[in-house]
Amino acid sequence: MLDFATLERMGHEQVVFCSQPEVGLRAIIALHNTALGPGMGGVRMWAYESDGAALIDVLRLSKAMAYKAALAGLNFGGGKAVIIGDPKRDKSEGLFRAFGRFVDSLGGRYVATEDVGITPADLHYVLMETRHVVGVDPRRGGAGNPGPFTAHGVFEGLAACLESRLPGKQIGDLTVAVQGVGSVGGALVRRLCAAGARVVVSDIDAPRAEALAGELKGVRVVTPADIYDVTCDVFAPCALGAVVNRDTIGRLKCSIVAGAANNQLAADDLAEELERRGILYAPDYAINAGGLINVAVEYEGYDEQRAYAIINRIPQTLQAIFDMAKRECLTTAEAADRMAERRMHTIAAIQRPYQACPPAARYPARSAQSPVG
Repeated sequence: MLDFATLERMGHEQVVFCSQPEVGLRAIIALHNTALGPGMGGVRMWAYESDGAALIDVLRLSKAMAYKAALAGLNFGGGKAVIIGDPKRDKSEGLFRAFGRFVDSLGGRYVATEDVGITPADLHYVLMETRHVVGVDPRRGGAGNPGPFTAHGVFEGLAACLESRLPGKQIGDLTVAVQGVGSVGGALVRRLCAAGARVVVSDIDAPRAEALAGELKGVRVVTPADIYDVTCDVFAPCALGAVVNRDTIGRLKCSIVAGAANNQLAADDLAEELERRGILYAPDYAINAGGLINVAVEYEGYDEQRAYAIINRIPQTLQAIFDMAKRECLTTAEAADRMAERRMHTIAAIQRPYQACPPAARYPARSAQSPVG
């Protein structure tokens, strides 16, 4: 049940339930700390088991986005949205345009972008109703799919992980188990294979995993249930969250957990358990910030070189987290949280209210838009 005590405990400012039965829209938008700027985060479309599961997911994800933006040095807060529905069956222009009107009603406090189950084509319909959206088709002035940028950040971040836990090893020396080979996971697998790594993959969409293995040499496919038992150097969760949990943590046979999924740990104390087992955890919102960085740059006026320059700082951020954790006897998750919270609290004390509306010239007027073919 959602109540004020829950909002206060998790630090959220606002939660909006969105319903338009005529088009099948059932969605939740959550805004966490917006001290640094408007809440920016992806729209996830998923067939949740219950409304409660959707609510828990959006609360956890929006909080992670606030910490991700703060740690990446971005002037954005944490926002997230979930649309309850099957992304393979329930999408329609009407649904996304109705969702866009709800986004627009927040007046720029939430800036939407892409997440699981959503494509740039879907965001185009949202864009028809609001300018508060990023990650849209490049032909509409956007930066497109942020997935490859997330994958780039994870790949680069592995260097800091290796230096801390497996010094002397290179990417080409590794065996990496990648859970989920969608937009982000698939791009990461391609980068790993190009660098000479041995890769084991799984995906709930078995044909997608098999197709990737057919495309790339040295990729082995296992079932989603078996990915946790793979003997590897790195376990890279790149699908949904809470995959490191009480049932799976004892099965991991790796030295490093570093992947693109959000909220990889089902509970905070699992970071300590990973450390006890000798497994280095790269805090998810630190290593997977590449996609958010890319769309944040888009919001300000897209410059791909600038986006990559900021993403390439991820290894230094991770190294600072690992150093702080060692110096202050913290888990890496605790160190990342403290670094993010320090920036949010500092800026909250000095910054004037943010300018919610993006530049009007960034996208054409709504009435001038037409579907992208």
